[in-house]
Amino acid sequence: MRASATGRTLRDPRGGSFWFDAGAVCLDFAHTGGEGRYAVFESLHKPVDLGEWLARPPLAAAVTVPVTARELTAAKALRRAIWEAAHARAAGRPLPAEAIAAINRAAAAPPLVPELAADGATAGWAAPVRVKHALSTLARETIELLSGPLAERIRVCASDDCPLVFVDSSRPGARRWCSMERCGNRNKLRALRARRSANP
Repeated sequence: MRASATGRTLRDPRGGSFWFDAGAVCLDFAHTGGEGRYAVFESLHKPVDLGEWLARPPLAAAVTVPVTARELTAAKALRRAIWEAAHARAAGRPLPAEAIAAINRAAAAPPLVPELAADGATAGWAAPVRVKHALSTLARETIELLSGPLAERIRVCASDDCPLVFVDSSRPGARRWCSMERCGNRNKLRALRARRSANP
């Protein structure tokens, strides 16, 4: 990846937004929407939405060829595979064979190629920058994450109604919440109310 910083602002369909750092760009990508009950969180409605997401830091891969509907479909297939694989790893279950196959397919394409700028101090991606290159880069990061030392640090938010998954990079490995701003604070309020009702 071009930069180590991760995290995005996620919007709640019920209103409001919060900062969520999944700890890996591939997991940030996994949280761009979904199917079924997660369809309300969809942010990649059109091909241009995918292009805009890829162009934002930390990936900062501004595609040099317009994104097609077929590429958007491929991106959503990879997103689903990353989501399913990460949740399986967090739960200690075997990874779904279909997810593994989808991640490997995406990773087989050429990845983004880093290129040093003329100033010798900054970097970008060598042209042409295509969606398949960006997806390959995300898939390869997923493979490194799932097979590397941080695989045991993949967690699902401890809130009963929050499915967000992240890499716990805290030194003690004690991160429980997707975000203290969201689920962490909600849990504190619930605990406070429970104590008050138990001790009127």
